[in-house]
Amino acid sequence: MFVFKGLFSVIEKLKGTTEQELRIVLLGLDNAGKTTLLKQLASEDVNTITPTQGFNIKSVTCDSMKLNVWDIGGQRKIRPFWKKYLENTDLLIYVIDSADKKRFEETGLELSELIDEENLKGVPLLIFANKQDLATASPANEIAEGLNLHTYRDREWQIQACSAISGEGVQDGMNWISNNIVNKKK
Repeated sequence: MFVFKGLFSVIEKLKGTTEQELRIVLLGLDNAGKTTLLKQLASEDVNTITPTQGFNIKSVTCDSMKLNVWDIGGQRKIRPFWKKYLENTDLLIYVIDSADKKRFEETGLELSELIDEENLKGVPLLIFANKQDLATASPANEIAEGLNLHTYRDREWQIQACSAISGEGVQDGMNWISNNIVNKKK
């Protein structure tokens, strides 16, 4: 069996069809829309979402790369366990509820703590400023300013306005991943 697998991988490499993988951790406060975003990426129904108690894992294909996405619950009692999932992370996606201004400080503190984690040193960051379909949503540029994203000089980062429910802006974020992360891993 081992020899067959080894031979198969050599043949794949010769054919140039080896599928590379990215490990992505999807974090954010509870009710930010992480699971909805993940379901949108996987082209699944986004109408029946329940709060994540623990984590979900989904594999999504993007430009011949397999994206293994770990969606980890954002409830206050779960957040201390986030750091246990960060090892070997290729990309951090952080989701913010753009309409929940009362929690901007809290989400900013959580993101800041994550950025300081040793296992995330230099790891690219994609922030989805979610729920842009709501009238009370803050624009992505205001959120970026409030989070002081311009001070993150040790990594590539992008903030992307989106609505996980409608899918608007989600593909733009995936394009950023493809152009800045996937193509550099090839």
